[in-house]
Amino acid sequence: MREIEIFLTAAEELHFSRTAERLGISPARVSQTIKKQERRIGAPLFDRTTRAVRLSPLGEQLYQALRGGYRQITQGIATAQATADGTAGTLTLGTLGPYSLQIKNVLDLFLARHPNARLQHREIQPASPLDLLKSGELDVAYLWLPIREPELTVRPTSHTSKVLLMVSADHPYAERDAICLEDLGDCAVVEGQSIPAYMEEVFNPWHTPSGRPVRRGPKVTTWQEALSVVSSGQATAGVTAEVADFYSWPSLAFVPIQDAPLCRWAFVWRTSSETPLIRAFAKAATDTQRPAG
Repeated sequence: MREIEIFLTAAEELHFSRTAERLGISPARVSQTIKKQERRIGAPLFDRTTRAVRLSPLGEQLYQALRGGYRQITQGIATAQATADGTAGTLTLGTLGPYSLQIKNVLDLFLARHPNARLQHREIQPASPLDLLKSGELDVAYLWLPIREPELTVRPTSHTSKVLLMVSADHPYAERDAICLEDLGDCAVVEGQSIPAYMEEVFNPWHTPSGRPVRRGPKVTTWQEALSVVSSGQATAGVTAEVADFYSWPSLAFVPIQDAPLCRWAFVWRTSSETPLIRAFAKAATDTQRPAG
């Protein structure tokens, strides 16, 4: 509290010698205390020249916060630290529909560690999974692998999903317990809009294991369009097991593809736009995967 008193007095006097005289301490004590506070927060609180002392923008922010009661004081210090180290502000996160539930532990840890950060959620369309990220509308995206874009940083997670074939309720496969990848040669699958071929291959292969081509059905641009095309019987679509849990429509059926590789997930961001807030989010994602103890 004495250090806070020194800062508040210096903010009012804007003169370290007058601050020292007013508090009955030495000017050196004032200077040392201010420097200690700046090291703790991580940025200058005062702009000093040989002729004047002024509050920095961060110092002004802290001064306004500290003029209240104890709760405002502690919150003001935390906010100043977060502003200085770049972990205050809004992080825009993109996910595909309900897949944000897969990473709830990451979101909870990130927000608990950085109470001055705010998460803004955007929905990614499976037919164009990289568009929002590359256009700068997202800071981080949660997507399936592989991702082979040189300008993107990819941080894999430990989460995996089984791959199913989503078909209409009256499709010949709807009553089967399982199918294999070779069976896709007798199907038409939905076609994406601007999805890399290697990402589309995870759910809707271009060829069966024996080399038969897998026909493309209608092109879709949104997830809702994909659901409508499949439920009407115009095409099928590879999906993850989570989709079956959230879209149990009477007009849809979900059939396991027994030899399909597991789908793996990752956090992705533009390498050139990495910020302290993104690094803090990535650390939370990494730490949730570490075994306890």
